[in-house]
Amino acid sequence: MVLILEIVLALGYTVLAHLAAAWGSDALSLAALMALVALLLAAPLAARRPWAWLALVPLLAGAGWLYVAGHAGVPLLLVPVAFIAFIAWVFGRTLRPGQVPLISRIVEALEGQPGEPLAPDLVRYTRGLTALWAWLLAMLAAINMVLALIAVPDGLLATLGIAPPVSISRTQWSWFANIANYGIVGGTFVVEYVYRKRRFPNRYASFAQFMRRMGGLGPAFWRDLLR
Repeated sequence: MVLILEIVLALGYTVLAHLAAAWGSDALSLAALMALVALLLAAPLAARRPWAWLALVPLLAGAGWLYVAGHAGVPLLLVPVAFIAFIAWVFGRTLRPGQVPLISRIVEALEGQPGEPLAPDLVRYTRGLTALWAWLLAMLAAINMVLALIAVPDGLLATLGIAPPVSISRTQWSWFANIANYGIVGGTFVVEYVYRKRRFPNRYASFAQFMRRMGGLGPAFWRDLLR
């Protein structure tokens, strides 16, 4: 139930953030911030974590203060940067010596046999794929940061009173940050799947079966993967 709520909140945040930028609406920016706070705290609130309840009031109060000050849209500029950079770090940290690459762990859960290591070619491939995702996401985070800096009239530089050497509109920023990011990630995922089917044939009957098996790993597996 909490997972469904988180998905709804994530979709709601994306829509609200994009419309806030496209329409220049502080009220929608405030709504997006509140959806973001709810998304971040949904699981710990459902688990009745005391710190989550203590954090809820100041976070909502901070969102309200930003709205009154006319800066409710500023944090939205940094959300894609922070989120994508965090996921890039999650991938990258598993490439350190002594760690199991993140995608190797996923493939082990999907296809591995208890007590048996992955085949050497799968080990090499999954390590390389983990590195690819780490670099791609790091690059996307950097691009999002640059676009957040040069957006006008209320990008990060403009908010500080600095005229950017080149600029884009807030709407153009939003199309990349709130739409194109997902398209790039989703497209890479599909292209990699098609390549993997050729490289390692007869492992999945279809893309739908592959996605069912991914989903079948369960919410606990995916949460543990991010720790």
